[in-house]
Amino acid sequence: MGRYTGSACRLCRREGVKLYLKGARCDTPKCALENRGLKRPGIHGDRPVKLSDYGLRLREKQKLKRIYGMREKQFRRFFDLAQKKKGVTGEIFLTLLERRLDNIVYRMGFAASRRQARQLVTHGFFQVNGRKINIPSYLVREGEVIEVRENKRSKLEKLLEEVPERVLPEWLEADRKNMKGKVLRYPTREEIDIPVQENLIVELYSR
Repeated sequence: MGRYTGSACRLCRREGVKLYLKGARCDTPKCALENRGLKRPGIHGDRPVKLSDYGLRLREKQKLKRIYGMREKQFRRFFDLAQKKKGVTGEIFLTLLERRLDNIVYRMGFAASRRQARQLVTHGFFQVNGRKINIPSYLVREGEVIEVRENKRSKLEKLLEEVPERVLPEWLEADRKNMKGKVLRYPTREEIDIPVQENLIVELYSR
């Protein structure tokens, strides 16, 4: 199955929460959740639904997967990697997802959304510690420097004019003017502002 190419707003309506898949638009009156409320997409979207325990866990998993724009196989691979590490699996899982290069590009304010950040990374806009990286799922380590490649700076300058500045997480350092940033440390669970109950995802995959 290929990557989802349908309406991003439809995904937010399905989960009943803003996933910020379209960047700044999600904070405007144009947001589908603002216009249509919590009505799910489809002709039966206004019917009340009582979810089973499995359904609740599945919805949390789908929500997180859609926030980071990942396919099921890749999403599961990150979870399996988190399970192999010592500590709380759910928190480690979220930390790994936050360390993805496309997410860090988004967090640093070099893209309006994670989807746009993934596209920029794929097109070779960024380098890590001086080495070109075009893999969105690349796991950035502590101390690594992310920088816009010299031959891509003029293109990104035009794009950044439309990207609003956002609050920079304390675990990152970024300079939009010089188009570079650094991972100071890995984030804690309290610093990851993702509206998801990761323990339900752990329970789903542990069945």
